[in-house]
Amino acid sequence: MGKALKKKKRKAGANVQARRNKYTMIGITLVVCMLFGVLIYEGHGLQQRIIANDEKQDQLANQIEKEKQRTKEIGELEAYMQTDEYIESAAQEKLGLVKENEIIFKAEK
Repeated sequence: MGKALKKKKRKAGANVQARRNKYTMIGITLVVCMLFGVLIYEGHGLQQRIIANDEKQDQLANQIEKEKQRTKEIGELEAYMQTDEYIESAAQEKLGLVKENEIIFKAEK
């Protein structure tokens, strides 16, 4: 009888151990699934940030091109302002000066 009782206890202990192993595996599986879900969520968030940063980068590149064009136009205007043609036109417009042999027609008020 002693051997049968020991064998029965061992079998019951093995069943308890098998049940514990099963619950442990289920717990580990749940933790892994949760981590996988968090990883997917965070990955999606990072993808959205990448898209937003790409759009911002494109906007900044366009802004840089506009500023380069504006700088070029300012340089051209500066060069034009150094010419005699500009000086003459500014003198005519702002100071009312005229060239020799030039006839001015004024509208009557």
